[in-house]
Amino acid sequence: MESTCVRQTDVPGTSKLFADLTHHFDRVSDLYPFPPNSIDSLVAASQFEFPDARRAAIVQALTPLNKGNPSLDELAKPGTVAIVTGQQVGLFSGPAYTVYKALTAIKAAESLNERGVPAVPVFWLATEDHDIAEVDHVWVFNAEYVPVKIRMNAPQDDQAPSPVGNVPLRDIPLAELRAALAGLPFADEAVALVENAYAPGQTMGSAFGSIIKALFGRYGLLLIDPMDRAVREIAAPLMADAVRRMPELIDALMARSKDLEARGYHAQVLVDQNTSLAFLLEGGHRLVLRRSGDEFLAPHHRLSTEQLASRAADLSPNALLRPVVQDYLLPTAAYIGGPAELAYLAQSQVLYRELLDHQPAAFPRAGFTVVDERTHKRMVRYQLDPADLYRRADILHDAIAGRLVPPSLKESMTRTEATFSKALDALNADLQRFDVTLAAALTTSRRKIEYQVGKITRKTAKQIMTRDEQATRDSASLSGLVFPENHLQERLYSIIPFIARFGPGLIDELYSAVQTECPDHQFAVV
Repeated sequence: MESTCVRQTDVPGTSKLFADLTHHFDRVSDLYPFPPNSIDSLVAASQFEFPDARRAAIVQALTPLNKGNPSLDELAKPGTVAIVTGQQVGLFSGPAYTVYKALTAIKAAESLNERGVPAVPVFWLATEDHDIAEVDHVWVFNAEYVPVKIRMNAPQDDQAPSPVGNVPLRDIPLAELRAALAGLPFADEAVALVENAYAPGQTMGSAFGSIIKALFGRYGLLLIDPMDRAVREIAAPLMADAVRRMPELIDALMARSKDLEARGYHAQVLVDQNTSLAFLLEGGHRLVLRRSGDEFLAPHHRLSTEQLASRAADLSPNALLRPVVQDYLLPTAAYIGGPAELAYLAQSQVLYRELLDHQPAAFPRAGFTVVDERTHKRMVRYQLDPADLYRRADILHDAIAGRLVPPSLKESMTRTEATFSKALDALNADLQRFDVTLAAALTTSRRKIEYQVGKITRKTAKQIMTRDEQATRDSASLSGLVFPENHLQERLYSIIPFIARFGPGLIDELYSAVQTECPDHQFAVV
């Protein structure tokens, strides 16, 4: 595997906050406790005390899900820290960046161990989230790199949302997956991987956990499921504290949101005086709570602060409180996350300050765009850089067309445009001396003239693409693989079609390519 780096600011959708975190840390050093992409930061972030009793309790709670994993014994030892990442559980392993998160956490833990700091990687199975529409489908590509969306008929509850981790699998679309991957060299192996995990009788959470184990078990990656009752019991004291201090926590979050917006950043989560930082788990549902004075309201519920605090083990944190709960449960030295998750932490910092005595390092996950050698040859043929491909399909099509215009014809067109421009400049100078109103009219006319001249160039390029069917197919293939549906491939496609294309050994190749101290996105040729 050979890879080149693409600066985060050249990657579509990069927020100003994430760009500053990765490239201008001095601008956000008051929002994050440690510089990112630094093993020295991880070492520094590992210097904190974690209660022995809580460590013993969480190890016991994790044992059923992690039997036989040697990392569990390591976690039990005082001084061992956790490098944590996680993802909302979903169909067929979710987006490919799920894998890149796990690999980054494993590599970061390995780097700490090499520096003499005992560390284990941990994957937080986000089973509590309740938006089933986000996870009941998966995107893959076929042998021609055409995007294919596969959806599972998940049960819907009209009364109240339920945690997605508890959703039972039914009508598992394995036949659709097999059909979509047909023609890819390792399709059978990829389908078998999915079939072993997403089996009848499993839930979305258990199936997702099974495939994560299958992919990373040999690396010692531990799993934690926050829906596990034993885990929630350990987190209950923190949840009760958060409930009792909710008014001051909300005030602090609102002040932080205003500060972020004043600095040109954006707040990931909107917070107001009625916001609750917790949901109520009851009857298999995840009930939305709203604050009203000293009470918390939910459908058919009106609970005082103390009534809700007494049910702390039945509470589920929202997106801002969740990382704090995670780092109360685990001796976390760093959280490995994507751009949006690390932006959450700029808001959550005020909760860490009030509820915990330390905040882990915010560590960006590795990012990959993975292509095959044939795709890379097409890029060379059309003189395309990686950043050229992160554009809409029609824009890439036109860019390829422009590169196919014969040099002599392109030179003639350039000459023609220059001639028009020079003549219009001279005319504008004369009109400025004669009558400025006529000069203003010329400016409007000039735009129309330049548009029409450019239109001939564009039509010529499109005519070439019409004649060159191979170039048209190449353009579609490049878009379908690299920027499908106007998304980075890691944000849309599952890792499954990549395994079907490159084989199960791809995971090890990607692990070798992870560069924990590099903030850039990697464009990898396999």
